[in-house]
Amino acid sequence: MKKIFFLATAFCLTGIVSKAQTEKGNYLIGGTIGSIGGTFQGGGSEFNFNLSPKAAWFVQDRLAIGGQVGLGLRSIKDGGTTVSYSIGPLARYYFTKSEVGELVKKTTFFAEANAGLGGRNVSSGGGSTNGFEAGIGPGLAYFVTENVALEALAKLNLTTGFGSSAAAFSPMIGVGFQIYLPGSKLKAVRNDVK
Repeated sequence: MKKIFFLATAFCLTGIVSKAQTEKGNYLIGGTIGSIGGTFQGGGSEFNFNLSPKAAWFVQDRLAIGGQVGLGLRSIKDGGTTVSYSIGPLARYYFTKSEVGELVKKTTFFAEANAGLGGRNVSSGGGSTNGFEAGIGPGLAYFVTENVALEALAKLNLTTGFGSSAAAFSPMIGVGFQIYLPGSKLKAVRNDVK
């Protein structure tokens, strides 16, 4: 997984992000796959999958506010199943070239934060936590077209609240994509539908 992440990062460090994608009034729609994989060997097998769809609106240039929903599943043969979930608002801030330097052309760096309801529940009598969840971390968006970006995101998530476990701390490295929709085009489509 580390090799794939570093190769993806190196690939992303080759290209020009224009300001248009992150202008006030535009929209962001996409998702992140936090992890997907498993181990299937011998008598023990494990499968895990995490997905976080997101949508946001640029309230000012380079600052998007929106929401996300997260769903995760981890299943271990003869070891139970862990289901995790989250829902809540998120915020993203995209850095300008002058703030980051001329390191890349089609790539931009961002910071993402979220907070809301979340939980982790283990079926085999392990600890469970349900309550408040918050996360924060840096990301990298590589624009393959003017309106579509591949992303790498590293986040630290913390869930606190009620249950047999007081808190759950879960770092995450994920990849995903986002679609940047110009607000003016969405308004034109809405008017055509009416």
